[in-house]
Amino acid sequence: MTRPAILVARPVFPQVIELLRQHFEVDHHAGDNGLPPAELIARLQGKVGALTTGSERIDAALLDACPQLRIVANMAVGFNNFDVPAMSARRVLGTNTPDVLTETTADFGFALLMATARRVTESEHFLRAGLWTQWRYDMFAGAEVHGSTLGILGMGRIGQGIARRGAHGFGMKVIYHNRSRLSPELEAGCGARYVDKAELLAQADHLVLVLPYSASSHHAIGAAEIAQMKPTATLINIARGGIVDDAALAVALRERRIAAAGLDVFEGEPTVHPDLLTVPNVVLTPHIASATVATRLAMARLAADNLVSYLTRGQALTPVNPQALAP
Repeated sequence: MTRPAILVARPVFPQVIELLRQHFEVDHHAGDNGLPPAELIARLQGKVGALTTGSERIDAALLDACPQLRIVANMAVGFNNFDVPAMSARRVLGTNTPDVLTETTADFGFALLMATARRVTESEHFLRAGLWTQWRYDMFAGAEVHGSTLGILGMGRIGQGIARRGAHGFGMKVIYHNRSRLSPELEAGCGARYVDKAELLAQADHLVLVLPYSASSHHAIGAAEIAQMKPTATLINIARGGIVDDAALAVALRERRIAAAGLDVFEGEPTVHPDLLTVPNVVLTPHIASATVATRLAMARLAADNLVSYLTRGQALTPVNPQALAP
């Protein structure tokens, strides 16, 4: 009996490919570069499932060209590469990988905050360039972290993890803004206080962005919002590219209208706005907040388990559009 065919659109752990081969005929794109849209459509012909990494756009045109597709499993917690209404209308299920990357990503968010506040990248470049010839009292003096005010925009699992680290580990005053307020019990556990967005921008010494990307959150931080921040503040984005207006941020950094920024995500990545590459007061990392071996393996396994569970038993573990299955 012929087994169902799936596409793995990016390189993943060999043990995950072997797991999938126990159930499916696997077409594995092992090249480092992602598949262009036309080639992705070609490789999806005859496939009932796909494992993607968040870069492959699953939209109406692709779905219409791939009528046998039944499920796309993202190896990511975000799924802004999915046109969810188009998928649901065609009864194609999408899944993601929540929970397994929460703590690792929160760790990295705090690492990026620390590196930005304490000017780690800027000072390392200075040292490597052979410019360290003497000590000055103000040499790379950065911003305090302990006891400062931590602002969080977006208070899901990762935001709560960052809040706990700030409140309980660094004695920070934590304020947050979210579409909906947390329960009193969760606020107490995070040591966080709910404020409106204007107060968040005005009061935060360090502002961390952890909100999902959508049309409504596009450029949630632009020139107008940056103008409301303290000139001594730092801005950290570990959410998604497009939430920050990168061009406006580069101007603000160059003009020192905020002190510094730390960015793990970018508009149009892997392309980075060229102006961000020329300002010294920014820490840049290539979308690696979940990048530990254990966490990336857990993400890949959960994506694979979603494919196996749905295509063999009709039940996905972490669906993002269960309405696609409605009768």
